[in-house]
Amino acid sequence: MMFTFHRYIKSNQRRLIEMNGTKLYQKLAIVPIVALGLAVAGCNKQADNGIITPTTTANTSTTTTTGKNTTLNYSKNSPLDTSNMFTQTDLTQTVDTTNAKKITLEDGKDVTIDAAGTYVITGTAKNSTVIVNASADAEVHLVFDNVSITNTNKPTVYAVNAKNVYVTTTQNSTNNLKVTGEFTEDDGNDINAVIFAKTNITLNGLGTLNIDSSANGVASNSDLKITGGIYNVNTIKHGFKALNSIRVADGTFNINATKDGFHSENEDDLTTGYVYIAGGNFTINSEDDGIQGTSITEIDGGTFDINAVEGIEGTYVQINDGTIKIYATDDGINASEKATNYDVQLEINGGNLDITMAEGDTDALDANGTLTINGGYSNITAQFAFDFDLTASLNGGTVIVNGTQVTSITNSMMEGGGGPGRFGGPQN
Repeated sequence: MMFTFHRYIKSNQRRLIEMNGTKLYQKLAIVPIVALGLAVAGCNKQADNGIITPTTTANTSTTTTTGKNTTLNYSKNSPLDTSNMFTQTDLTQTVDTTNAKKITLEDGKDVTIDAAGTYVITGTAKNSTVIVNASADAEVHLVFDNVSITNTNKPTVYAVNAKNVYVTTTQNSTNNLKVTGEFTEDDGNDINAVIFAKTNITLNGLGTLNIDSSANGVASNSDLKITGGIYNVNTIKHGFKALNSIRVADGTFNINATKDGFHSENEDDLTTGYVYIAGGNFTINSEDDGIQGTSITEIDGGTFDINAVEGIEGTYVQINDGTIKIYATDDGINASEKATNYDVQLEINGGNLDITMAEGDTDALDANGTLTINGGYSNITAQFAFDFDLTASLNGGTVIVNGTQVTSITNSMMEGGGGPGRFGGPQN
């Protein structure tokens, strides 16, 4: 069956809900998807055009908490308003499926969801897409319970319109999403990701999501949030990509990407295009950047093992906490002008950094503006540890360069007293 997408009205309304206090809690719960007693199996309704519409009510489960919480600690000096990064719904790793509709996938048949609600999705299918095209105020929860979809040229999940779309994996489930060929455009617009959203989308849950893509892994034209789950991602382009922001509260990530592991960029609104990470476990192998937010990249926690050309990049890069191990062949952490409305600066306030650079013209900490170290522990192995265009200051923390603690920052570009914008001597 030839797959075609219909033109839909784009909805990119951002959702900003202010949370009380500076701590958000992640409720972990167990949600069984099996029937309680003798449940009626039901059937999916198949239209003449080969589209499956959800009709069966699951009515099989309720949500119970385990009492395990995740606490997010935010930086007081953040360039971002981190207090409203995540809602309680974002952070809740399960969905009450008592009144959910159940969908069983079939080969060659798309699933169209046009109303708010919860949808439990199971089964294995080829050339099938779960399409969300609901109202602009709709909250749509997709619960993946051992789903497997392999497509040739179209996303496995396509969120066209809704206020917020959630993809939640059930506990201990393994879900496989794969696209093998060149993606078909939607009315001239690229929708080249295994999971593609024109609106806000949140990934969470207690299961595993395996993503293999001939282009991008997960992409959003608005905000992309990840707050839990296990993600094994192999892509020809970016692992995770978003127009406005990528926000990560928690999760386990194993990413192999030809381009960036995480990439956020918005050329039309330079106040957005940022990456914010509060926690999680990250193993990133990238042939470009490990993490890039073109405006701001802020890390407030997490454990990172990054092997890339450049480990972390942004116009304004701020490291406040986390355990960060980087091996890079160009720059370890690079602050460069990607968005003109922010000063170019690299700021390290905390965390445990271990940066190893490849041989050659490489820099561990590179700021095309200012470089500031206020705290944390930085262990650098490199021929050139520091490169900055304006000023640098070491105000606190511990900095080790090639086995020796340093008390000042010396610019790598010292030839001839420094070129234009280069300062040759040590900076305190």
